[in-house]
Amino acid sequence: MLFIAGPFMVVVSVLIATESPGPALLRQRRAGINGKEFTCFKFRTMVKDADKLRQDIEHLNQHTEGLLFKMKRDPRVTKVGSILRRTSLDELPQLLNVINGTMSMVGPRPPLMSEVAAYDEDVRRRLLVKPGMTGLWQVSGRSELSWQESVRLDLNYVENATFVLDVRILLRTAWAVVRGSGAY
Repeated sequence: MLFIAGPFMVVVSVLIATESPGPALLRQRRAGINGKEFTCFKFRTMVKDADKLRQDIEHLNQHTEGLLFKMKRDPRVTKVGSILRRTSLDELPQLLNVINGTMSMVGPRPPLMSEVAAYDEDVRRRLLVKPGMTGLWQVSGRSELSWQESVRLDLNYVENATFVLDVRILLRTAWAVVRGSGAY
């Protein structure tokens, strides 16, 4: 998959670099299996130093009941970034994480280390399997889901993971990407 996606990833990198200053590839510290920290790769979809600007818009968070920060029309998201997010193409560099063994194709979303620090014991069960590029909550509503619903779907996956379920999620991922709904 990386061989096929490689040329496209080069084009995306150029588009990102042309639109706004900063690196095209974002490296974030995330929690993997058993909470082990790893570097997660993604295409940058926001302006440089977006984390520093978050405090100015924190009050606009549409997921106030959970640990995630999500908002429609986030002013930090670039035009290219908006397209990458809607199509989930910002996740393509995670193929490198799959190759190096820190992620799998299917599994719970790889959380930020700061999110894991706030997990209660039940939510920590999400860390019993490798995080994935896609998962049940990504194909069941994406950013439109509440924090509780996202956690419920991730825990359902942890408890019921099978090869057949993974194939079904991968097929549903293709449809979710084509539709582009629920991603922002």
